Amino acid sequence: MEVQGKIKMVGETQTFGSKGFRKREVVVTTEEQYPQHIMVEFVQDKCDLLNNFGVGQPVKISINLRGREWVNPQGETKYFNSIQGWRIENLQQETSGAGMPPVPPMDAFEPADNLNEEDHDDLPF
Repeated sequence: MEVQGKIKMVGETQTFGSKGFRKREVVVTTEEQYPQHIMVEFVQDKCDLLNNFGVGQPVKISINLRGREWVNPQGETKYFNSIQGWRIENLQQETSGAGMPPVPPMDAFEPADNLNEEDHDDLPF
């Protein structure tokens, strides 16, 4: 599943327990008729994926829905859901054109005037 929108908040990495469980939260505001503020948590080594992202940046986050059951001391069963992110992509258009070689203007190419009709079939098969 995926969530798309603009980053509203990126939290700090939190560490819990003696084993060092790590969690980091990001809130994304969807861009639809009724925008939603979706909190997505990244855990353990995935926390570092948020290092290069900031408020206002349009992103696409790949998520998994997680659910768990908990029985409180009074014997009541409670259910909790969470949204865990495992990948985040920048949706902002690159204005520099990085990754694409520049295309020369059309007048930089010379027309092929010296074609000989007899040379058109020089394939060996």
